[in-house]
Amino acid sequence: MESESAIFAGMVFTLFGGGLLVWTTARVRHREPVAHGVSPVASATAASVVALLALALGTWCFTQV
Repeated sequence: MESESAIFAGMVFTLFGGGLLVWTTARVRHREPVAHGVSPVASATAASVVALLALALGTWCFTQV
């Protein structure tokens, strides 16, 4: 039962992190703002860090299976 929870959490974190990383990359390549009203460099950096943390957390969840 616990492995199903770890698989579900791992999928959620991995999909969120991957989607956020793809979206951030697309916004930066088109030179569009990642967040309105914030420095472009700061918002792209913050979004990338959160995406990588979510991917790392998803990977960690999969290792707990």
